[in-house]
Amino acid sequence: MNRIDRMNTGGEAEIVYGDGEYHVVRPGAYVTCAVTGNRILLDDLRYWSVDLQEAYESPEASLTRYRQKHPDK
Repeated sequence: MNRIDRMNTGGEAEIVYGDGEYHVVRPGAYVTCAVTGNRILLDDLRYWSVDLQEAYESPEASLTRYRQKHPDK
């Protein structure tokens, strides 16, 4: 996605999360953190789960989700 695509819409983007990169299916300005519900600007998106296909705003949010999904670990 380039700068022009981000300017076309201010809504939520639809993303396919991969290993080390993501693919924008529907352009938007942000995605929603699966744990906190906070908006994450695409330029600030650093943490996500490939398996769960969801974004996290911080390493702490990612760890919280991991612990929710793996309570025995």
